[in-house]
Amino acid sequence: MMDEARREAPQPGSTPERILAAAVRRFGADGFGVGLREIGADAGVSAALVIRHYGSKDGLRRACDEHVLTEVRRVKMESVGATDTRSLLEQLAHIEEFAPLTGYVIASLIDGGELARDLIEHMIADAVDYMAEGERTGKIKPSRDPEARARYLTYSGLGGLLLQIRLAQVDGPRDPVAMLRTYMEKSMIPSLELYTEGIFTDSRILDAVLEAGYGHQQNGAIPAPHDVATDPPNETSAPPGQHAR
Repeated sequence: MMDEARREAPQPGSTPERILAAAVRRFGADGFGVGLREIGADAGVSAALVIRHYGSKDGLRRACDEHVLTEVRRVKMESVGATDTRSLLEQLAHIEEFAPLTGYVIASLIDGGELARDLIEHMIADAVDYMAEGERTGKIKPSRDPEARARYLTYSGLGGLLLQIRLAQVDGPRDPVAMLRTYMEKSMIPSLELYTEGIFTDSRILDAVLEAGYGHQQNGAIPAPHDVATDPPNETSAPPGQHAR
């Protein structure tokens, strides 16, 4: 599905691109219950013309998925591939431009279903690639399990954003710009602090967990816990029923 949408990517400034941009904004603000007439009106075309270009509402949504994935991947690659921080600061200065993408992803999470799962799995696969690029440029440390790290970061990032939106749910359409601004204000510094400096002062906990076999299990099976042994018995300890001298 995604590959088909990629082959038919609309040209910049074309009618299909206007429809696609309008759909991403509308879906992100109003959810996927919005009709093709509203999307067409935003793009300055009829609902019939939307169907002519994308076949159906599902076809339009698949094209939106591919567009959002492409844009997220491009932005992430630019961030991890840059040799200085100017690219990141420029992105932060124009954060409103990314709000429709964020709104669309959140709408997908709220809606659920096969398309949402497909979108998130593609985001995780892309995260593996751009984090590998970050490793290549020296910005990101290597991982024992790159796919698991990418999955955790994707889940935790989107989950945190979704939770904040759910807790602050208001009646009416969502405002992607406002919710992205609020999320960034509350989470950017602590998340960067965690990614850059970590929490634990040493690796004892990680080493203990790795020694216990976690991270090497098959098919997601969690290893059985080892018996927790106390310190070795005192040499002066006597057998049960007798007192030590």
